[in-house]
Amino acid sequence: MTPPDLLKAMFQAAVDAALPSLCVPAYLPPRPKGRTIVIGAGKASGAMAKALEDSWEGPIEGLVVTRYGYRVPTTRLEVVEAAHPVPDAAGRDAARRILALVQGLTADDLVLCLISGGGSALLALPPEGLTLEDKQAVNKALLKSGATISEMNTVRKHLSAIKGGRLAAAAAPAKVIALMISDVPGDDPSIIASGPTVPDPSTNKDALGIIEKYGIDVPKAVRERLRTADETPKPGDKRLARVENVMIATPQASLEAAADVARAAGVTPVILGDSIEGESRDVALVHAGIARQCALRGQPEQPPCVLISGGETTITLKGKGKGGRNTEFLLALAIALDGMKGIYALAGDTDGVDGSEDNAGALIYPDTLARAAKAGINAKAMLADNDPWTFFKAIGDLLMTGPTLTNVNDFRAILIEKG
Repeated sequence: MTPPDLLKAMFQAAVDAALPSLCVPAYLPPRPKGRTIVIGAGKASGAMAKALEDSWEGPIEGLVVTRYGYRVPTTRLEVVEAAHPVPDAAGRDAARRILALVQGLTADDLVLCLISGGGSALLALPPEGLTLEDKQAVNKALLKSGATISEMNTVRKHLSAIKGGRLAAAAAPAKVIALMISDVPGDDPSIIASGPTVPDPSTNKDALGIIEKYGIDVPKAVRERLRTADETPKPGDKRLARVENVMIATPQASLEAAADVARAAGVTPVILGDSIEGESRDVALVHAGIARQCALRGQPEQPPCVLISGGETTITLKGKGKGGRNTEFLLALAIALDGMKGIYALAGDTDGVDGSEDNAGALIYPDTLARAAKAGINAKAMLADNDPWTFFKAIGDLLMTGPTLTNVNDFRAILIEKG
């Protein structure tokens, strides 16, 4: 198996380990005495709904919302599509309908909530005093700010009528079981999709502090809400006493699946972490240093070996180019490695879309910079303009998978061949 083929096989194993068709059936609860209502949001929610439908014996009804292009055919559950990462009216309308579905339930009823990454933007229901346009402005600013996913979702929770535990509170006294596919560092359920079924330990003051920390220009109504509005449900809230939040797929499990593929190929895997955060280009510099140490010193592992990591890096946008955090990571990594022999790498988002473009990520080779230079492409200038998609598109090294129908965050692998 060639180095690129091995890296692609590892990426596919990471995705397969989180497929809803495998994960959902194992965690389904017994049928309730009353009704079974299915709701959900996220990039994997359509596939999760299909998996539930195929495995559930008995009547079910409900609605989930997923990203445009991620819908799968269902017969008993409705799946609608909306925009991500910036919310649109379709997401707002779906969130309003989902909130209405859990009103007036009894203690004999069961709410199955299917939650995955991307659900925060897809469940865009402004609270009283805010508009969808207000939420869109905040989302756009957060995405450009360099804030972590935890920080972004802290703000989103406090500008929502449905997130931060509010959805589960509305469903009381029904039993609520949320099946979650984690896409956040540390697998904190209160951060995944901004925790619509999870008590929220953060406060309006915390959200306002994040806005001020990054100097984000937000509408006046947003600041006013964060200063005066009611709080999200907190730990110990009686309305959430019958809620269970269950993690059914995690980034760590996907990294371990990829590591198994490497071992089978005779390559030693080194998992650096499943929750690595920071600026994409800074994370790339650290990864490059570790890869170089392996190649030259045999530390922390002798080649052939592969460094594997997950998590969610960030980009502080300063240029006008196209791309996402994985291609930005790879372009910075290629520049840092400077054509070092025997080192290959792949980075991609396990949902199949890196940022807002059509690729999951990309690959780099020992000759990546040389081929780009031959084509008249200045790698450093491209990185400065936040234009990694154009760079990798020009040399034919984008990773194209299409929607994977799951999402356990980013996957990075750096393969160091034996010298």
